Amino acid sequence: MFDYLLNEEQLKLRDEVREFVKSVPRQMILDMDRDVIRFPEEFLREAGRRNLMGCRYPKRWGGRGMDWVTTCMVMEEIGTLGYIFACTFGVGAELVCDAIVQHGTDEQKERYVVPLLKGDLFAAECLTEPRGGSDFFGTTTVAEDKGDHFVLNGAKRFIVGGERADFFLVYARTDPDADPHRGISCFIVDRGPGVETPYLYGLMGCRGGGASRVVFKDVKVPKENLLGELNRGVAVFNTMMIPERLGTAAMTIGAARPAVEVATGYTSRRKAFGRRICEFQGVSFQVAEAVTLLDASRAMIQVTAQAVDAGVEAKRVRRMVSEAKKFVTESCQKAVHHAMQVMGGIGYTNIFPVERISRDIRLASIWTGTNEVMAMIIANEWYKEYQRYRAAGQTRDPEADAAEADAAEEKVYE
Repeated sequence: MFDYLLNEEQLKLRDEVREFVKSVPRQMILDMDRDVIRFPEEFLREAGRRNLMGCRYPKRWGGRGMDWVTTCMVMEEIGTLGYIFACTFGVGAELVCDAIVQHGTDEQKERYVVPLLKGDLFAAECLTEPRGGSDFFGTTTVAEDKGDHFVLNGAKRFIVGGERADFFLVYARTDPDADPHRGISCFIVDRGPGVETPYLYGLMGCRGGGASRVVFKDVKVPKENLLGELNRGVAVFNTMMIPERLGTAAMTIGAARPAVEVATGYTSRRKAFGRRICEFQGVSFQVAEAVTLLDASRAMIQVTAQAVDAGVEAKRVRRMVSEAKKFVTESCQKAVHHAMQVMGGIGYTNIFPVERISRDIRLASIWTGTNEVMAMIIANEWYKEYQRYRAAGQTRDPEADAAEADAAEEKVYE
């Protein structure tokens, strides 16, 4: 994020995160990309030891009592290691923790949040099912009330960290006859009898994150592991869309940044036709476009994070977060494309990390809600917002500012 917008405390934390990033062994990055390391336990343990995870949560539960602007700064810096590092860092510390901190009991926070932020436990969020991804309310996973416990049956897939997680945040249908908005609950499910992770996905990129299928077969879930209210899992889901999508956007900037830096260094040294290729506009203009896209992305993240911190109304935040996720992820993918393009053939090899970054960052516009879903949300919320402020007469009516605005017979709508 922009250093001139960060205060002294935020800058200090940024420097801590950068030192941590520099300490990560090169071999870990290579081994994760080859699936030699199937989940970065040591990376997360060390992040926890340094108190870098969940900086916006209360100090009582292991955070630093900071804000969303700070969180986005941390996510960008972690993302420079590689997209999967930010994915695994964020799933536990920014998604699962967020749900428990906002909706959980003190006992749940003590049992799960504190050790997770210390790096002693690992967690995964279980949303997507084999029959559908974006259709959250179509979930077929079921939790039956058995008096003092629930019995959970179903399957989730594409679960980052699923292979190694000590516990899972799981959404399941608890009232099959009710409208889905009033019939789904959220549970904290410990790994134990009946919890299986039978399949580790072979991914195009973002490898080494333990992305697996998670199957629940007659799993006993204690009543005290219900998160929030029974049949009101949608409340948890709605609040989690902020860390899922805003966090994803912020870390994508970090993931794209090294590609642009590598391309800048390469084009500053590479010569063709007797000149450094950065002196050719066909090259330098693409680098300029990439840098502009990253800065525009940072600006959007900054104002969106400030809106969340300021408690702006939920509907507007929902639109802004969706805009940020869509714009930033697509802009960063374009920036990486430019980086590879100006490097030519060498950028397509593993001599430089740009090809890995390109593979990894492709996930950004797919996971945590596809960008097509983001567009649906943006359009839906914008049309309603437009109608509200037009009805309130808060702004000038621009429709009248045309030379023949009174030609009513030409304004045909049906």
